[in-house]
Amino acid sequence: MSSDKVKPTIRVWDPFIRFGHWAIVLAFAISYVTAEDEGDNVSALHVWGGYVIGAILAIRIIWGFAGPRYARFADFIYNPITVVRYLVCLIRGNAKRYIGHSPAGGVMVIALMLSLLGTIGTGLVVYGAEGKGPLAQSPIVLIQRAYANGDTEYARPGQRGTVVGENGNEELFENLHNFLANLTLTLIGLHVLGVGAASVVHRENLVQSMLTGRKRLE
Repeated sequence: MSSDKVKPTIRVWDPFIRFGHWAIVLAFAISYVTAEDEGDNVSALHVWGGYVIGAILAIRIIWGFAGPRYARFADFIYNPITVVRYLVCLIRGNAKRYIGHSPAGGVMVIALMLSLLGTIGTGLVVYGAEGKGPLAQSPIVLIQRAYANGDTEYARPGQRGTVVGENGNEELFENLHNFLANLTLTLIGLHVLGVGAASVVHRENLVQSMLTGRKRLE
């Protein structure tokens, strides 16, 4: 009977994957709920939440090529046909179980990474246009700020604003930043639903696996 109670497991998720996953969850939650401006200033928690996510994503990209087997992109990036087949089988309740990310899980990982990177990138542009952050002194932001203020000190002959400034592009980037943040939230919701469905079909607690790093060994 003891063999029925204690099932062999395998280490799948390394400490960085687990820590990075939950750190991004926490940082995104903090950034999202503190997104409203405090007067003329953006909340420090909102900004630092974005910095934390950006730093983790940068390491995660490197880890996707140099990390352990199940952390590598090559392990969970599948062709579209395989992804669709997996989703159909998941709905039917007979999807193949994968030790690492499933085909649908791999797509979600990439989608979330791209959405988060886009959110952070547009946020940095908007923040830089306000004279803050790592892009505050970048040439392109200085030029656009000069146009916005009617100052030609940084402007070059015949050059027109393309990122932020008098053409209203700063508002465009703000809207894009908000859209990507909401898109990320939507993807997170789909991710939670997918994890729940896979946990039921494969009869294993995938949330617990991301906490312990271990999964049932077939």
